[in-house]
Amino acid sequence: MSKSIQNLCYAALIAAIYVALTHLSNFFGLASGAIQLRLSEALTILPLLTPAAIPGLAIGCFLANLTTGCLLWDIIGGTAATLLGALGTRYLSKSKWTGPIWPILANMLIVPFVLQYAYQLPGGYFYFMLTVGIGEILCCGVLGIALYQVLRKTKLFA
Repeated sequence: MSKSIQNLCYAALIAAIYVALTHLSNFFGLASGAIQLRLSEALTILPLLTPAAIPGLAIGCFLANLTTGCLLWDIIGGTAATLLGALGTRYLSKSKWTGPIWPILANMLIVPFVLQYAYQLPGGYFYFMLTVGIGEILCCGVLGIALYQVLRKTKLFA
């Protein structure tokens, strides 16, 4: 199989898994709002393994936000945060330990604006930075690094 077809398949698979995991989180009321624990954010470690993860994550986030009833600003802002985080992970990180930093920071900086201005939730920007940040640390950092360890052993992206 050619490398471009393989990358297209990886991107599509990553996008589909991102959507499915976001819907699972949404089922438990954790995909959006002041307190977020999106299991799909664990996938943000994947740009360390393949560049196909960058469009896969962005498209997956866009579709997940679209299909879970998010407002337009959340669809745009959330997708932008995921894309920026994926780019940072791929091009600015050298290890599994620094990879999660970029999606955590991107979401901590962008999502609180969305929560405050688009949804007009009670609470300030720094409160939302804290709540979103904790969820991102758990999903991107803890779950993401665990996922990375498992996938590195499989040699799936070799």
